[in-house]
Amino acid sequence: HYRELIPIKDINKINYYIDLCESNPMSRDELKRRINSNEYERLPDKTKNQLITHEEPTAIDLVKDPIIIKHDPNKQIQSEEELHQTILEYLEDFLNELGDDFTFKASEYRITIGDRYNYIDLLLYNIKYRCYVVVELKVTELKAEHMGQIKKYMGYIDTHKKSIDDNKTVGIIICKRNNQYVIDYCSDPRITSREYILI
Repeated sequence: HYRELIPIKDINKINYYIDLCESNPMSRDELKRRINSNEYERLPDKTKNQLITHEEPTAIDLVKDPIIIKHDPNKQIQSEEELHQTILEYLEDFLNELGDDFTFKASEYRITIGDRYNYIDLLLYNIKYRCYVVVELKVTELKAEHMGQIKKYMGYIDTHKKSIDDNKTVGIIICKRNNQYVIDYCSDPRITSREYILI
């Protein structure tokens, strides 16, 4: 482990990986893989500052950007259904990419709003932060209506599934391209958007 950390010049980056090793014991190979995937570099700047100043991040602050999604190179990913299926095929890799405390609850979780069925792409739970996590998948650029959609789903989970001991539901929109205007003008601290790349 020390041999993997010694070449790193940034002390904040070193501290990040030391904290990871202390909280989630891992092999040297696993540490090496996470360093080589540029995990620290893919954290948002806000999160890096929180780690430096020892502020407590939220469940979604530590989600990398972009998110690396493992897939079969022989398969084309052109629709949300194909992206969804790919994530389910490599679910363990996907959850590890999000962070160490995310667990899988359901795929295409059905909810009823009014007289219509809606389906949440992925419903997760974060053990450390004790909250449900709604994940919506988009193979397009982030749009304002995506924010409205995920807020509606989060509200449903808060009303019908969250227990009194759980914190409020958070949301992650995984999209092909972020849109800074949507982020700036439709922002909600409980929602984050992340681009994805396929490997």
